[in-house]
Amino acid sequence: MELVRDKIKNAEFEKRARELVSQMTLEEKAFQMLNGAPAIERLGIKAYNWWNEALHGVARAGTATVFPQAVSLAASFDEDFIEEVADAISTEGRAKFNAQQKYDDMDIYKGLTFWSPNVNIFRDPRWGRGHETFGEDPYLTSRLGVRFIEGLQGHDENYMKAAACAKHFAVHSGPEDLRHEFDAVVSKQDMYETYLPAFKACVQEAKVEAVMGAYNRTNGEPCCGSKTLLTDILRDEWGFKGHVVSDCWAIKDFHGGHGVTSSAVESVSLAVTNGCDLNCGNLFIYVKEAVEKGMIPEERVDEALVHLFTTRMKLGLFDEKGKTPYDDIPFTVVDSKQMQELNLKAAEKCIVLLKNDDGLLPLDKSKIKTIGVIGPNANNRKALIGNYEGTASRYYTISEGIQEYVGDDVRVLVSEGCHLYKDSISNLSIGKDRDSEVKAVCEASDVVVMCLGLDAGLEGEEGDESNQYASGDKPNLNLPGRQQDILEVAYASGKPIVLVLLSGSALAVNWADEHIPAIIQGWYPGAQGGRAIAKVLFGDKNPEGRMPVTFYRSTEELPEFTDYSMKGRTYRYMENEALYPFGYGLSYTEFEYKDVSVSSDIIGEDGIILKAVVTNTGSREGTETVQAYVKADREDTPNAQLKGICKVTLKPGESREVSIKLPISAFALYDEQAVNRVAEGKYHIFIGGTQPDARSEKLTGKKVNAVSVKAEKEVVIG
Repeated sequence: MELVRDKIKNAEFEKRARELVSQMTLEEKAFQMLNGAPAIERLGIKAYNWWNEALHGVARAGTATVFPQAVSLAASFDEDFIEEVADAISTEGRAKFNAQQKYDDMDIYKGLTFWSPNVNIFRDPRWGRGHETFGEDPYLTSRLGVRFIEGLQGHDENYMKAAACAKHFAVHSGPEDLRHEFDAVVSKQDMYETYLPAFKACVQEAKVEAVMGAYNRTNGEPCCGSKTLLTDILRDEWGFKGHVVSDCWAIKDFHGGHGVTSSAVESVSLAVTNGCDLNCGNLFIYVKEAVEKGMIPEERVDEALVHLFTTRMKLGLFDEKGKTPYDDIPFTVVDSKQMQELNLKAAEKCIVLLKNDDGLLPLDKSKIKTIGVIGPNANNRKALIGNYEGTASRYYTISEGIQEYVGDDVRVLVSEGCHLYKDSISNLSIGKDRDSEVKAVCEASDVVVMCLGLDAGLEGEEGDESNQYASGDKPNLNLPGRQQDILEVAYASGKPIVLVLLSGSALAVNWADEHIPAIIQGWYPGAQGGRAIAKVLFGDKNPEGRMPVTFYRSTEELPEFTDYSMKGRTYRYMENEALYPFGYGLSYTEFEYKDVSVSSDIIGEDGIILKAVVTNTGSREGTETVQAYVKADREDTPNAQLKGICKVTLKPGESREVSIKLPISAFALYDEQAVNRVAEGKYHIFIGGTQPDARSEKLTGKKVNAVSVKAEKEVVIG
């Protein structure tokens, strides 16, 4: 019934949009295809800027709740919570929009069309923009992407709360400095098995309103003008009904970078003809000329505009105030106490405990007189937020969070230790200008918290003014600058050390893994990050995060950055042992799995229901991330792949049965012709708190439970 009602309402909006477009001149139509669409007063059309961002909070438009970065949220492995966060983001988005409209502010970053989420696959840890994604796994990215979109767009039967946008379509993950000219060559098998599933789920399950093309070419076609991607796959194969937007100024790359066209009007013609409806940039001013020269049918322009105005109508932008259920959301919800509490909860859920020898963590405040907090990320706000961020009214760095937590009970000594990436903090120094301070802090402290890693000035988007390197990509996986040196200086003090890493990607902290007793991955944990880390350090919060990416031991084991084949990449295809595997994360308690069963040992049309009883066998309440993996028992198939997730919170001694539905598609693999099929034969299903690899087993001391099922005949999945 709901689907029928939606179709009726969408048809009504589309009809109204078509009537409106029919009254426009060709020149007016062309200007409405720019992200900064001007007003057409004679038709009652207000100016509207389509460009807005909400990757982890309403961005670039003043005060808003700055949630943990996308890859951080992915570490929660919690799709219900992702939707809750996205719903909060769209609530703030509506509140800000209502205030902006009241005061006639139509500027950039002031609309309701949010160009989020980024559902590209984080295939290579060197990619600077990887922290914008939900990690390296198509299944996890699909589930979190779908729920993020549903949170942004809402569930009202008539109107969208905000319009989400799945980007960057498709096969896009660096290198940043080549993106305006690069051709990502990929097999059909990798395309459908790795690069497309999240986009497909966003389109078909979440009904995402917009899709953004990528800068690069894919198999020779510029993505923002690719017939294969935008017409054959997106519209015809998947049935996409929304609008397509180019990445910003990507159309000019057709002739200026890729060399597939020779002029601006040719580039515009290629983009519009093949399905791009909206131009982030100004090149679509040539749409009028292209139509007049017969290079674009005007009917195609009308179709694009119907897509665009239907979106605006679904947002209620052509209805009187009070018609949508979101028009009365007050500005005071922005950065409210409730939002700050949700943000703190988000940061807590994202933290991953990587190592905890001899139970060093949690720290006992009553047994500590002085704690040292050392490192360039100890008091670095930029290391909290990532990129595409808003502005918080208050930030809590790690040192601030610890100071607030311990109050006057414990003395906190703080040292920057070293510059984040330079050889010295002072330009006039002879070098090692904080080493003596590090030694002094360690000597005076009972325990030392080392705060190292990266920030969005070291990894990010090409062209961002904050990036210290030209492209924003990482040259390697090492701790930058002198960070490794001061870690070893602190270690030499003989004091207990906890290493807290803030980064949006993998770091090869091999030495630390061998020498430092406790290691926490805090990602970019948002404005409340320091408070959350303090709560984890002192045991008020039991860590529950899991790794959404693999931490490799070095880049030497990886294929070339420009090689888009998945062979040797990510946990699904890697052959070497990881430093910290995808899906891995420790807790302050222990969980045991018993009574693992499947509904049938034959894979039927309805798939398999996997069950297990999970018991908290430790002394603290904790949340387990139950993960189900599937491995085809035949050669030349991927490693065991994540196919199901379930979160369960248990008190000490408490048991609960969990159930994970594995549809028949969970057992399917694409072949070289991109046919998705369940082959006849045996399949292994694994259920536990990690993936079933040897490294995870070594780190946790536990073997993941396994059961086997079989497919009696081949089934092709549509």
